[in-house]
Amino acid sequence: LEQGTKPDRNQEESNDEDTEISSDEEPKQNNRCQKTRGYDNNSDKLKQKEKPFSCDICKKRFAFKSAFDAHMRTHTGEKPFSCVNCGKCFSHKQVLTRHMMIHTGEKPFSCVTCGKGFSHKQVLTRHMMIHSGEKPFSCVTCGKGFSRKLSLTEHMMIHTGEKPFSCVNCGKGFSHKQVLTQHMMIHTGEKPFSCVKCGKSFSQKQVLTQHMMTHTGEKPFSCVKCGKGFSRKLSLTQHMMIHTGEKPFSCVKCGKSFSQKQHLTQHMMTHTGEKPFSCVNCGKGFSHKQHLTRHMMTHTGEKPFSCVNCGKGFSHKQHLTRHMMTHTGEKPFSCVNCGKGFSHKQVLTQHMMIHTGEKPFSCVNCGKSFGQKGNLTQHMKIHTGEKPFSCVKCGKKTSSPTGLRW
Repeated sequence: LEQGTKPDRNQEESNDEDTEISSDEEPKQNNRCQKTRGYDNNSDKLKQKEKPFSCDICKKRFAFKSAFDAHMRTHTGEKPFSCVNCGKCFSHKQVLTRHMMIHTGEKPFSCVTCGKGFSHKQVLTRHMMIHSGEKPFSCVTCGKGFSRKLSLTEHMMIHTGEKPFSCVNCGKGFSHKQVLTQHMMIHTGEKPFSCVKCGKSFSQKQVLTQHMMTHTGEKPFSCVKCGKGFSRKLSLTQHMMIHTGEKPFSCVKCGKSFSQKQHLTQHMMTHTGEKPFSCVNCGKGFSHKQHLTRHMMTHTGEKPFSCVNCGKGFSHKQHLTRHMMTHTGEKPFSCVNCGKGFSHKQVLTQHMMIHTGEKPFSCVNCGKSFGQKGNLTQHMKIHTGEKPFSCVKCGKKTSSPTGLRW
């Protein structure tokens, strides 16, 4: 070759490997076949040229040493890049740069539809799919669509039951490392994300973001059926099942179905009798931590949720939401038999028993049945003789507050 002339690629390949048949011996009409065989035989060597850096642990190859070094840190666990504000460490400088925006509040990427700002372009791209409804990744098992490939990968573990990440403290398994990291904060009690309005702390940034909407009143996710707004997309997805009637989670014990897996998990405790959360004041046990939190307010008297119309305070946001319907007159739940409307689904469920005649709650003493658990509780006081309600004027005691009316 003359100086400065670039060698032919096929010539390079033939020079890299010794062949038994030289080009002089090979018939002219078979030159193309010889070149093809030479390319196949040299494919591994070409790959080594294009990606010369190979990981001895997982055999993955890289074209650049910087990418190879960054990859090796996934095996060694090395995190050489530290945040000067909070001390958190990262394996890649790029991730540290993104993390710093949490402290600076910088959000250079904005949504042209709703104006919401993001610190990363990739997150903005994902957010845009909320508006476009695009879900390019579909589950081959159930057909459910996802806007991100990672979400599809995580979803597939529901079908496979795979839980490769385990807690070293309690042994509970998780399908995602991120969920395990969040779970570990239950044991450590760590809550690094604090609300600047009320000071409440959270273990997850996402939960803090959702909490902030209780102060701002922001509800970016709206139901296309009834127009109801939600602060979380998950809440909207769960709400939509009210309209579709979908209940994909079934109890293996009694066959009862639920629209949310969390509700099924909670329901299973009615069969097992498990109550892992106990009140430190009275010792009462609860199957859900949320119920214990609510119960504690009976001791503290705390009522953080107030009605903007009448000022009445409530210990639970759900109670405030129900109360607001007394002002708006909203009754979104209707009986299919008589058309009567109700502001709460639970009240509709209780009302339906009038038509079905169902009375699932029975007295263990006399066998009398009731459609509502509250009525059974009230009835039990006949047998126990309990009269906790007293008249402030005459001192007469009754088993129910209605007895004080007369």
